[in-house]
Amino acid sequence: MVIFRIQDSLRSIMTSFQHEFPFDPTCGYDRTALLAVQPPAGPDDFDAFWRETWMENEATPLDLHIRELESPTPDYTLHALRYSTLHGVKVGAWLMTPVGGSFDTAAVVGHGYGGRDAPDVPNKHAAFLFFCAPGFHLSSDPELPNDCYKHVLHGIAHRDTYIIRTCVAAVWSSARVLETYFERSFTDMKYFGDSFGGGLGALAMPFDSRFTHCVMSVPTFGHQPIRLNCRGQGSGEAVRLYAQEHPEVIDVLQYYDAGTAATRITIPNVTAPALFDPSVAPPGQFAVSNPMARYGHQYVLSAGHFQYAEGDREHQELSRLVDRVMWGASV
Repeated sequence: MVIFRIQDSLRSIMTSFQHEFPFDPTCGYDRTALLAVQPPAGPDDFDAFWRETWMENEATPLDLHIRELESPTPDYTLHALRYSTLHGVKVGAWLMTPVGGSFDTAAVVGHGYGGRDAPDVPNKHAAFLFFCAPGFHLSSDPELPNDCYKHVLHGIAHRDTYIIRTCVAAVWSSARVLETYFERSFTDMKYFGDSFGGGLGALAMPFDSRFTHCVMSVPTFGHQPIRLNCRGQGSGEAVRLYAQEHPEVIDVLQYYDAGTAATRITIPNVTAPALFDPSVAPPGQFAVSNPMARYGHQYVLSAGHFQYAEGDREHQELSRLVDRVMWGASV
């Protein structure tokens, strides 16, 4: 059994984590080194690739279908939605709308790489769209994997066929669905994403002006060159092992670097990278968070994808920060 110690100079405490992972979930980076991580510049046509993807997605008919469901709360109505995204791939989502009174805010909510089997119950006066990424749960498709280790490799041989491209497009399509459903634009459109959903959000935000605020916790897909050199137990490990046999895959992955995309994000935001994470390499998380912090707030978690004693307190603090920055709450 190995104990890795992480110094959190912000709180002036030493946090010890006992674990049995056969690798270092800090990837050898301390807090100072992580705060210094900057993402790759990316290929010259990075922006052009994603702008063209956005335009292709906007030209795809939504083919929106709506079904009312029994709501878990009397404060919101609940509907199941199904619509098309890039290349006609079908996306499923839950839409929760506040009962009574007008609202000017809508939110698109992503999920981790385990998928999503139900919507959360909101506590804000806004419309919430909980989409399932292509391949998962309401967006299940016999042609697409629903296992993260297979999903993250699907179509990876070419930048145009990589499944992550379709998943990013699903974020944009979800915002478009909200405007279509309510037949109006929103003055405030938020995005919330953790882990897999955080990485998708970082790639999506710079190229869709509908989004005005975003929150990303322990985001993946950051700094692909470093990511390929960090062992782990998450989907990144499948990519790392694939790259050992196919080193040319970096030519594709450079277009899917959430850190590169994050340098283009200028909307108010909250990011929460972790110092220790067995599933998503911490330097990749900070490659996303560090450039975004220029326009937002960075809350450093002691650990991600890992249970620890201070976890509840830290997440409560993070929730209060999100309430203040995203919702204007005086907390």
